[in-house]
Amino acid sequence: MSHSEQELNILAEICQILSDGPELSLVFQRAMTCLTDKLGIDKAALLMRDEKYEKMKIVAAIGLTPEEKQRGIYAEDEGIIGRLMATGQGQIIPDIRADEDFLDRLGFATTAQDRQVSFLCAPIKDADTVVGAISVHKPFLDSPSLDADARLLSIVAGLFAHTVRVHHLLQVENDRLLNENTQLRADLRSKYRFDNIIGESQAMVKVLAEIGQVAPSRATCLLLGETGVGKELIAKAIHYNSPRRDKPLIRVNCSALSPQLLESELFGHVQGAFTGAIRDKVGRFEAADGGTIFLDEVATLDTQMQAKLLRVLQEREFERVGDHHCIKVDVRVIAATNLDLEEQLRNKLFREDLYYRLNVVNIKLPPLRSRREDIEPLIDFFLAKYNAENNRSLRTISYEIRNTLLRYPWPGNVRELENTIERAVVLSLGEDFTENLLPPQIHRFSPQKRPHSGDTSIEMTAGKLASDAVKQSEMYKGKIYGHVVDQVEQQLIRQALKQTGKNLTNTAKFLGINRNTLREKIRKFGIESTD
Repeated sequence: MSHSEQELNILAEICQILSDGPELSLVFQRAMTCLTDKLGIDKAALLMRDEKYEKMKIVAAIGLTPEEKQRGIYAEDEGIIGRLMATGQGQIIPDIRADEDFLDRLGFATTAQDRQVSFLCAPIKDADTVVGAISVHKPFLDSPSLDADARLLSIVAGLFAHTVRVHHLLQVENDRLLNENTQLRADLRSKYRFDNIIGESQAMVKVLAEIGQVAPSRATCLLLGETGVGKELIAKAIHYNSPRRDKPLIRVNCSALSPQLLESELFGHVQGAFTGAIRDKVGRFEAADGGTIFLDEVATLDTQMQAKLLRVLQEREFERVGDHHCIKVDVRVIAATNLDLEEQLRNKLFREDLYYRLNVVNIKLPPLRSRREDIEPLIDFFLAKYNAENNRSLRTISYEIRNTLLRYPWPGNVRELENTIERAVVLSLGEDFTENLLPPQIHRFSPQKRPHSGDTSIEMTAGKLASDAVKQSEMYKGKIYGHVVDQVEQQLIRQALKQTGKNLTNTAKFLGINRNTLREKIRKFGIESTD
């Protein structure tokens, strides 16, 4: 094979190596191994320019020890590499012992006293700027061979320039993403600080105190409450105020997938585990390693999935679908449900052992109708939020509309209130919050829609209680509101129990409240029930 054919074969092989990826160190190792085998190179180094210090540093090498690589740093006015940086021209040194500019920082001249060693270096350029260099040491054969090797090294350095540009762009993008990720995490920690959660009522102050205590621990948490009360918000607050704040928070809606798909989603699968499993998949538990997994609607899991979840909680390990290899994880579990888990236990729909594993710390989130002090601050918060998002200026809310919003029972809780305010902002044409911006079901609670004569028995009872409390102001001073509300609730619950034959489930549905809430009210008021 002629020398030209050998060069073409070497260049073709190096082009293939460079096309495999932009990882500089790996590509250089493979490319220089190719040159070393075919050209008899002793040692080779890839040097890259450090813009901050305006020096060349060895970033990858063949035939150099880690200590030698660390010594390979050259300034613009130092030795052969400095000359290359200053001129942008490749350098050919036939005998390193005879060139006074050769610094021998790595000790090659000392170890090569019995033979002539040549040194070649070629610049890697981005346009006209030297961004790096490739240098090699090899035994001297003759001048024509050395010149031919220098030409080949110059071509290889030119090929490396493209890989270096791609590597630089990827590095810049990675740095940008890293900075962006760091900023987003900082924003999340700020957003989910406890003092950013709106809750002035006694019930929410209690909840915030509980999550403040539990957040620093690794204890499993069970969040209970009706749909829309803010269970996911509390889960995020717990995570972002915990030592795991810089690790992932992974959310899984257990009711959104079939049991088969959910198992794969939670634990992952291996290729060929089932039809359509064309590659290995990492599950949510594995993705959450070191962080937190939030299992929403956990009460909807079937009994088989409950058993698998129990094992993860007990052993901190699981297997991917179709695999027998155990994967260990360090994951904190926060579970949530809007169902009555105690009733699920009685009906044999939920495993008792799993319930006690999940119920290490139990946090009950109150419905919005039982913390009406928080409604107005929430209205103001959502108005500001959606005005900013939609470039609107809805700000003026009349006393009557505020009363309507306060009077409405909010079966959808905070989520329904948020949707209501967002709808109003989107449909608004100015600053005034008019009645037509209210959804029909809320509009019916407007004072204008309530009868002015012929009061219903409920209104008469409420009115009489309010009137009596006001007349006895000295007795109930400072407690009138709570006293009247308690009296109305008591009578309403007694009548509803009588209507449903004291069946708590049917009574709760009849009243439109959660069964746990009903049981708490019954205990509070000392009302007799069959349950």
